[in-house]
Amino acid sequence: MGKKNRAAAITAIGLMAALVFIFTNFRIKFPTPLGQSMVHLGNIMCLLAGLLFGALPGGLAAGIGSALFDLTSEYAAEAWITGINKFFMGYVCGKVAVPKNGEGGWKRNVLAVVLGTVTYQILWHAKNIINSRFILGVEWPVVWADVAAKAIPSLLNTPFNMLAAVLLAKALIPALKRSGYLAKVRSAFAKDEPAAQ
Repeated sequence: MGKKNRAAAITAIGLMAALVFIFTNFRIKFPTPLGQSMVHLGNIMCLLAGLLFGALPGGLAAGIGSALFDLTSEYAAEAWITGINKFFMGYVCGKVAVPKNGEGGWKRNVLAVVLGTVTYQILWHAKNIINSRFILGVEWPVVWADVAAKAIPSLLNTPFNMLAAVLLAKALIPALKRSGYLAKVRSAFAKDEPAAQ
């Protein structure tokens, strides 16, 4: 990997992490049986990072931006696990959207955002269940009520996040390809493979 490709990749990760951080601030909080949760627009940028730049850059941008948001909010204690969960959201999305042989197309992008979102939802709910039941010792009926209270708004917000990410990728990818920037970022993490255009 050349210095220009490394610089392009670091820039892309930093830019997308900043967008994740900024878009997460556009949020709506709501109460749950065990505290509060929120829906936000940050997941659009988590998914978009994977769609544009692939698995590792997408995962790093999603994880770093989300963890930084948590560190500056009331969720600071959970920043590390948020970073891991969001990393996998961006990573899975990018792995599906950007195959080794190049561009996957819009159908693959739709599948990528669905799988990235499902991965995140599974990890997020697992974290909440483990924390509530096994760390805090909350009874199962309250745990399940909390899971449902968090799941309903999240599921209502999810289709919008996925659609927005796919549409933004469709608008941005042609310009990033023409500039050569997309190939630089994607090839920065490839091992002896031609750059994915």
